[in-house]
Amino acid sequence: MDLLYTIAITLATLAVLVAVHEYGHFWVARRCGVKVLRFSIGFGKSLWTWRDRQGTEYSVAAIPLGGYVKMLDEREGDVDPAEQHQAFNRKPVLQRIAVVAAGPLANFALAIVAFWCLFMAGESGFAPVIGEVKPGSVADVAGLEVGQEIVAVDGRETPTWQAVNFQLLDRIGDSGAIAFAVKYPDSDVIYESEAIVSEWLADQEQPDLFGGLGLTMYTPDILPVVGEITPDSPAERAGLQSGDRVLSADGIAMPLWQDWVEYVRARPGQSIELQVQRGDSRQTTSITPERILDEDGEAFGRVGVAVVVPDMPPELVRTFSRGPLEALGAGVQRTADLTVFTLNSIKKMLQGLISPKNLSGPITIAKVATASAKSGLESYISFLALLSVSLGVLNLLPIPVLDGGHLLYYTVELLAGRPVPEKIQVLGYQLGLFLVLSIMALALYNDFARL
Repeated sequence: MDLLYTIAITLATLAVLVAVHEYGHFWVARRCGVKVLRFSIGFGKSLWTWRDRQGTEYSVAAIPLGGYVKMLDEREGDVDPAEQHQAFNRKPVLQRIAVVAAGPLANFALAIVAFWCLFMAGESGFAPVIGEVKPGSVADVAGLEVGQEIVAVDGRETPTWQAVNFQLLDRIGDSGAIAFAVKYPDSDVIYESEAIVSEWLADQEQPDLFGGLGLTMYTPDILPVVGEITPDSPAERAGLQSGDRVLSADGIAMPLWQDWVEYVRARPGQSIELQVQRGDSRQTTSITPERILDEDGEAFGRVGVAVVVPDMPPELVRTFSRGPLEALGAGVQRTADLTVFTLNSIKKMLQGLISPKNLSGPITIAKVATASAKSGLESYISFLALLSVSLGVLNLLPIPVLDGGHLLYYTVELLAGRPVPEKIQVLGYQLGLFLVLSIMALALYNDFARL
């Protein structure tokens, strides 16, 4: 069932993104008088087709990794003289630019609408209060202290953990100063400090942003109370039940959940004598953590339980409500921020400041889409908006075979007054196809490596 759910969510996500992108091309093409022959979601054998009154064929194909809009074009076959005025290649260059740019712009529009809906519904997050500072760390040297709230990073306000996280993400691979503005609770005095970094977290595949500074954000103490139990796990076989509180392991007290996690991780395959509180009684059992290998081949223990997470204190919960216009402005701003962030990430990857292992393919997209859907509608819509921005940005890169490559050729034509020579276009498409296929292969390799 989990596999079917993952497949369904992934197909639905790709279908929405592709349909919006291709509809952008389709809508503008129609308004420019271009005859559209086919609108396809997916590639390969058609599973379902129908035609409209204007002769356009709509298709859902077997391979759902993309789509296309096929337009009447004399470069792709003979065109009836009576229809030549509807051929894409006959249209003025500005109209061709508009048709090509409409796909990525539609993806940006989808992101804006998605964020607008989320902001209209209201946002909430946790105040970014520092819970721990590791001695000698970057944060410690910068003078950050336990109990301070991070109110801004690099001059941008950070009312929530998410906001701090986003600002720090944009600094991965950088060298220099990260500027923090902090204050103490019940005080309006703002203190400025700088954390000095050098190629910060550049070599990490999954960067720990707060850990990379030596910070831990404040959370209430998490007691070792068992929540969800994975079926057929060591925890289920040991008889643990949801609501059990772990009191001790091998006679050693477990006051916090992290104590229990660290004890289990250090003992793969070793039997642990466990004492738990269940209601008004104490139960004793033994549990043997299964042996798991991390990315470096190091073994750690896992028993298959999730924790019951306590609620954050009300004074540290931030709630935001916006009217329609304010939410629209915030949606445009969030989309713009993500666009700039994506471009900066690509630039840093080309400079070697971000590991190419961060490049993800369809398997990772499927996993994240499924996880976000399980987390709720708000989480899924946020992920869909992020993915839509990424698709829009990537398609605008000046690589032949992508929309950005076509826009590059048409811009040269607009400036030079004549089309780019066909031989150069063909060579560019060949190089572009090789580059795109190489990137896809690397992304797939990273996906399988993570598995």
